[in-house]
Amino acid sequence: MSGTKVAVVGAAGRMGRAVCAAVEAADDLELVGRFDAGDDLGDLSGADVAVEFSVPDASPANVAHCVAQGVHVVVGTTGWTDEGLDTLRGQLAQAPGVGVLVAPNFAVGAVLLMDFARRAAPFFESVEVVELHHPDKVDAPSGTAARTAELVGAARDAAGCDPVPDATTHDPDGARGARVHGVPVHSVRLRGLVAHQEVLLGGPGEMLTLRHDSFDRASFMTGVLAAVREVGSRPGLTVGLERYLGLG
Repeated sequence: MSGTKVAVVGAAGRMGRAVCAAVEAADDLELVGRFDAGDDLGDLSGADVAVEFSVPDASPANVAHCVAQGVHVVVGTTGWTDEGLDTLRGQLAQAPGVGVLVAPNFAVGAVLLMDFARRAAPFFESVEVVELHHPDKVDAPSGTAARTAELVGAARDAAGCDPVPDATTHDPDGARGARVHGVPVHSVRLRGLVAHQEVLLGGPGEMLTLRHDSFDRASFMTGVLAAVREVGSRPGLTVGLERYLGLG
């Protein structure tokens, strides 16, 4: 079989298993390695591209190993900090030609929702984000919700918007949620859910609701495979799949 050689890091997880199946089903890709916690990544079985879906604590070291091996990386693990991304930029500066994409969500609909929310946010006085996931998810808020709030907050700052109005002065249990770039973000963890997000935008006499639902992990595979095919032509660090889709 010929084509781009792909290794999956985190292959035993829910997303990792789905990625392995999607790569195997693609005519132009070849799955050459499956790695999970405790495995020696070595030379990544000669892969051209690694897809990394592990856990936040392990992801930076996994990605650094891939970069050192000259392997392009598509990263779906959430929890990356600004400091971690800066460190990764420094590693990539020592590996010219290597591309890394770090994306909080690979569902095209979710990426479009983030872009729509960014565009709409300056036109409304209020905005809040609600993300809903299965209870096995280890981080909150989700990477998608954090990225959405960052994009929305930056768009509002650029437009000179006032802070989101909120008269709450007493909230000892945190019922008003987290604040990300000035935007309230609420996390729901419920059995039966997969990955869902709402952005609520309000003004005098009206509300705009943007919602995306992933009912199956198959919804992420179109974006993952597009990223695998593109990352080799995008040296350096890219944050967000929207950059590959011509958005943002």
